[in-house]
Amino acid sequence: MHLVGIQVIPEQGGRSGFTVEFVGEGGEIVSVSMRNDASRSLNRLNAVEQAKAVMLELARSDTDTLGSGSGADTDEKMKAARTARAAKDTAEMERQLDEGLEDTFPASDPVSVTGSTIASDHRKKQ
Repeated sequence: MHLVGIQVIPEQGGRSGFTVEFVGEGGEIVSVSMRNDASRSLNRLNAVEQAKAVMLELARSDTDTLGSGSGADTDEKMKAARTARAAKDTAEMERQLDEGLEDTFPASDPVSVTGSTIASDHRKKQ
């Protein structure tokens, strides 16, 4: 993959984390989503380096055991790889929903009502 661009996308203004997208010449996109920790040490400046470290760890990991064989270790790896929705983890989905609602409050600016009048000769004409 010949890299032609890198995009750093903040999630909820960077408070929740960042997604780093590596864009290839042929239109390939590799995305790495990372959650921020309690101290919010992940930021726009170090997100690319952190994403590279995640990809290196992935490249070194033994992915052959995922999806093959049986056993508690393989099942645990598969469960960890699923999203909260796919794993039907309602507690995690509720937590994510609450976090999203909290970060978007208020949902919109209050409606501003302005009245406009146009001067006319309507009374004089009659």
